[in-house]
Amino acid sequence: MLAQMRFRADLLNKWIRRVGLRPTLYWLFLRLCNKLGLSGPERWSVHPHQVQHTLTARLRDSSDMKAFNGIFILEEYAALRDLGNVLLVLDLGANVGFSSAYFLNCFSKSRVLAVEPDERNLAICRINLQAYGDRVQLLHGAVWGEQTTLSLSRGNFRDGREWSTQVTQPLHGQAGDIQAWDVASLIEMAGGTRVDLLKVDIERAELAVFDDKAKRWLSKVRNICIELHDQECENAFFHALADFDYAVERSGELTICRHLRVKQAKGLPLESHSGETTCTF
Repeated sequence: MLAQMRFRADLLNKWIRRVGLRPTLYWLFLRLCNKLGLSGPERWSVHPHQVQHTLTARLRDSSDMKAFNGIFILEEYAALRDLGNVLLVLDLGANVGFSSAYFLNCFSKSRVLAVEPDERNLAICRINLQAYGDRVQLLHGAVWGEQTTLSLSRGNFRDGREWSTQVTQPLHGQAGDIQAWDVASLIEMAGGTRVDLLKVDIERAELAVFDDKAKRWLSKVRNICIELHDQECENAFFHALADFDYAVERSGELTICRHLRVKQAKGLPLESHSGETTCTF
């Protein structure tokens, strides 16, 4: 009981520090209304201190505020803030754009290519990222091991809410309705030759993305931040990285692989990463 009280007090303190007292009190009021079964607003505009522009989140039974809590209150991406010289970010599984907004503010010279398959999430994502103008390229679609079309699967994974939407291969004889690209094509679409940060949260589609063909584009990626959804996904991911050296760490549910580089023959010097700059907040 005491540990739970301390956890809640710590969480409340983080809310106040990262969004302010008035928004925190309003959020507590909204949660109370929900517990009492009272109707409240469908959306909330909130401005966390880590970003320049106000963000929109869906309320009621949406997963948006859980995502908001993880990114802006618990700061699950804070471990990435010391990455240097981040110019291009691929946000695969952008959801409602919270992670993209975080990266755009953390790395002031960066551009983001954000990919999201669920049009409901995409609509909110567009609202949340429109203020960043041409620093953002937003795509309605998915990422896969090859260019193809896929089917959307809602309500069948994890808690079934918006952040758990999956893409799957269409049933035999049926056509898919969601455009999917391989990572190499997305890098080309972004106009880059190097991806400084590859963020991946794609609800087990990492099994298709990190297949044997991944080695063709992994050499263009410097850092990866990925949520691996089960042991099978973890095995596939690290198998794809077998020919690379990197530093690995964990941050909550995230696996972070820094400074990817093709393994060198013994006796040869490793690639230098000097002259890097750091996060701006």
